[in-house]
Amino acid sequence: MEKKEIQKGSKFEITNCDFKPKQIESLIYVIRNQHVILDRDLAVLYGVETRVLNQAVKRNIERFPEDFRFRLTKEECLKSQIVTLKEAQGHHLKYLPFVFTENGVAMLSGVLKTQTAIEVNIRIMRAFTAMRNFLMNNASIFQRFNVWNVLK
Repeated sequence: MEKKEIQKGSKFEITNCDFKPKQIESLIYVIRNQHVILDRDLAVLYGVETRVLNQAVKRNIERFPEDFRFRLTKEECLKSQIVTLKEAQGHHLKYLPFVFTENGVAMLSGVLKTQTAIEVNIRIMRAFTAMRNFLMNNASIFQRFNVWNVLK
């Protein structure tokens, strides 16, 4: 199998869609009370450059309202530690990253039409579903833990 070139800062390497569901789940963050994936992580999964992914979205921007895709603020990047911003002179992100919600990822399937994109999209949607099911199945445990922390 041929290894794909991986972008700097990605969490893992993939080989022709050879990645595990837990690896995808590790790329899903909660920002603004929504489960999202960074554009650069999606690009790695799809096997394209981040620039190419965002250009495809820009050409179809009417498919991506603000609740499907939004740009992170510098504060969100620093607070969440998803993206490392170096404050030293000459070391900064040129552009703050975009993140895609579950609906945004679903919409990508209509924009990126390669076989790889189709396979990756199915796996990502399954990861979102698995996370949602986990949260729903364990909601009572999380509630009890929160109550315990408040009483503490």
